[in-house]
Amino acid sequence: MDSRRILRRTRTGACLLAAVALLTSGCSFGSTTRPVGSAAAAAEEVPALTPLPRSTPAALEPYYEQKPAWRDCGAPGFQCATLKAPLDYAEPSAGDVRLAVARKKATGPGKRLGSLLVNPGGPGGSAIGYLQAYAGVGYPAGVRARYDMVAVDPRGVARSEPVECLDGPAMDAYTRTDVTPDDAGEIDTLVAAYKKFAEGCGADAPKLLRHVSTVEAARDMDIVRAALGDRKLHYVGASYGTFLGATYAGLFPHRAGRLVLDGAVDPSLPARRLNLEQTAGFDTAFTAFAKDCVRQSDCPLGGRGTTPAQVGERLKAFFAGLDTRPVPTGDADGRNLTESLATMGVIAALYDESAWQQLREALTAAMREKDGAGLLVLADGYYERGAGADFSNLMFANAAVNCLDLPPAFDSPDEVRRALPDFRKASPVFGEGLAWASLNCAYWPVRATGEAQRIEAKGAAPIVVVGTTRDPATPYRWAEALAGQLSSARLLTYEGDGHTAYGRGSDCIDSAINAYLLDGTPPTDGKRCS
Repeated sequence: MDSRRILRRTRTGACLLAAVALLTSGCSFGSTTRPVGSAAAAAEEVPALTPLPRSTPAALEPYYEQKPAWRDCGAPGFQCATLKAPLDYAEPSAGDVRLAVARKKATGPGKRLGSLLVNPGGPGGSAIGYLQAYAGVGYPAGVRARYDMVAVDPRGVARSEPVECLDGPAMDAYTRTDVTPDDAGEIDTLVAAYKKFAEGCGADAPKLLRHVSTVEAARDMDIVRAALGDRKLHYVGASYGTFLGATYAGLFPHRAGRLVLDGAVDPSLPARRLNLEQTAGFDTAFTAFAKDCVRQSDCPLGGRGTTPAQVGERLKAFFAGLDTRPVPTGDADGRNLTESLATMGVIAALYDESAWQQLREALTAAMREKDGAGLLVLADGYYERGAGADFSNLMFANAAVNCLDLPPAFDSPDEVRRALPDFRKASPVFGEGLAWASLNCAYWPVRATGEAQRIEAKGAAPIVVVGTTRDPATPYRWAEALAGQLSSARLLTYEGDGHTAYGRGSDCIDSAINAYLLDGTPPTDGKRCS
């Protein structure tokens, strides 16, 4: 397998992530489906996010009056700047956070429409990295012609005072920790790993760690909007970026411009429900992969006639074997392929159906040739690990934001044990590991400041919510739920596989979103593309 083949990624959800890709298709129209029955009732039971006052408090005016000092930042055509935001919006005099901002100016022709902020998700994904590697050069030419393409790394992420928790070797050890413990000793080892991770984050950024919530990041975006000179915020957010964008709309509905929320998160769900539904999403994606795999001549998990359940049992048996006997990888740092790394490699490829061939090749090499290099490449891409155990701060920021946004899914190993049947039912292959992974916030050094909330954004202009029917990381039901909460939402559905839909090759999806961004014309609510 060519290890240079990579997945382009975004990230999302309560403790897990996602990847982006590109593909094809056509479209149809149909009525939209919104949350009904118990799901709708549950959403109504949680509070709604309260908008902020229209006027800017006097203590925040200096932040809103900033003018970015643009400079060259090494990437041709891009400029960078640094803006300040208050560390604590409740006490603006307590200090500042430095926000890294980048832009690529509108290329023309056509009248400039303002700035278009982009966020790839996470939490923890670098918006500036996404802008420079993809959005600023790969978004449709018509969009780039009329918008300044802009990104701000959220507080605690990448270039904006990044949270750091573990050094490279310690993070390597963390990624190899067994998340399907078989006995009390292995549970203790897992808990110790979570505690060490959390303690490292707390020691690195004791003040910032209390102020990296999505609400604060959304308020930062309003400061960026003002600094850019825009009356309204235009925005494309993927995955977790939909939660960030929806939060902005909920706080500042009168300043929400053209917002595209692709691969939507349901903000009304508590952490345990988010994790459980995301687990079911991975099972949906795995079933689609399994059905495709057995039709291919090189599938190592079975041939034609093999059911998805049988494919899953064979994959689980492979994982179990790695638990006791890891497979060599030839890695320069001496790492073998453990159960946890192999599982993450498989999960990484499920985000993007164009990676299924790569996954088959990696599984074939590991299962038949005892060569785990291919799955290790996939896992390293997921963790954003470079040579020599050089990790980005993605996973650190991911935990920092998630653990602040919602109370923990579980408070103890006993709670996880009691929930295991539900998680195994949601995904026989991945459920157990994802249940134990949901324990990480239990040991966080900072108490959560957020809670599950409906986001209504009453008075906002039309907001386009995009959902993919077999999305692994942000299940389609979440798009329906968010569209049901936002008062001005238009639900756009992609009937297909993979995580997110814009830029994946569907002319139907892309045309609908481009028309909205360029002309202000939102798609018909309930439009479906395939």
